[in-house]
Amino acid sequence: MAKRDYYEVLGVAKNASEEDIKKAYRKLAMKHHPDRNPDSKTAEGKFKEVKEAYEMLSDAQKRDAYDRYGHAGVDPNMGGGSAGGAGGFGDSFGDIFGDIFGGGARGGRSAGPQVYRGADLRYNLEITLEQAAHGFDTTIRVPTWDACETCHGSGAKAGTSPSTCSTCGGHGQVRMQQGFFSIQQTCPKCHGTGKTITDPCPPCGGAGKIKRNKTLEVKIPAGIDDGMRIRSSGNGEPGTNGGPSGDLYVEVHIKQHTVFQRDGDDLHCEIPISFTKAALGGDIEVPTLSGKASFSIPEGTQSGKTFRLRSKGIKGVRSGYAGDLFCHVVVETPVKLTEAQKASLREFERLTLEGGAKHSPQSKSWMDKVKGFFE
Repeated sequence: MAKRDYYEVLGVAKNASEEDIKKAYRKLAMKHHPDRNPDSKTAEGKFKEVKEAYEMLSDAQKRDAYDRYGHAGVDPNMGGGSAGGAGGFGDSFGDIFGDIFGGGARGGRSAGPQVYRGADLRYNLEITLEQAAHGFDTTIRVPTWDACETCHGSGAKAGTSPSTCSTCGGHGQVRMQQGFFSIQQTCPKCHGTGKTITDPCPPCGGAGKIKRNKTLEVKIPAGIDDGMRIRSSGNGEPGTNGGPSGDLYVEVHIKQHTVFQRDGDDLHCEIPISFTKAALGGDIEVPTLSGKASFSIPEGTQSGKTFRLRSKGIKGVRSGYAGDLFCHVVVETPVKLTEAQKASLREFERLTLEGGAKHSPQSKSWMDKVKGFFE
């Protein structure tokens, strides 16, 4: 049977780019691979046809010969290139995964040692509520790695140099065949560097880098909340084999405040007032994070009453306006009274009882509930 046109097999035009050809091959190879179609009698033949077409059209010289002379230009029996029978399913499927996950060269084989991004680091920073509300600039000291000054980063003892890894040949990776699948993994001997060190540098122990501390400036934005993180790009651990450094995340923790408790952008505090102030009412002055504020306590205020001071809370980093301050009144019972004070209170209680239940509405209501409970 005459072979179909390679462009037709892949479903691309004759002027298709290398990327278009690769995309078409990847899609069809995944579709027709025998492992994905165990019950199909035609999948194997279609897969081989797609693989052959891709091998011809992905090679610039073979594609040029095919465009000029057709199948005769690439027929191995006429001195042309291979018709694609040398590789197995595993090689082709390895090509697919190599393309998808960035394996590098064709067939998923890396042209050199694998490059890895450095790990991210976390730094816990404890600040006060006032600092969180207003924001501030600070400096922190974090561990970092610098190139060893003795070996200049090579890891080898002075006068020597690293040698090419005999296991991976300097690629940093080894390829293992398991049935239809070809798996590429980091070389176990050189750990992906492509080099081995027989005589390591004493100061750095062959690592090529030495751990030190560095000082960084960090800007804490106004309104930051507990548990939020600030990213410092590139200040994490350095990458491997020239890879990019990771990031540093500064995680903020707010100390417990002696007066305020934070709830989002709102603040809460307890305000102790005297028995007399609660009974007679009057003005009261309270602290806020931006100074002092005052409000009026009405006559007959009960313990637990909450007063709301608008916009006296915190303006969060994602808020357009400040939260509120909630003042919870706690009526304080006098202690350590003198005999004269006790006598005055007894007289006050006698006069109150003579005035009836109007002076103690909550007590009357509670007593009525108790009577109803026992009845």
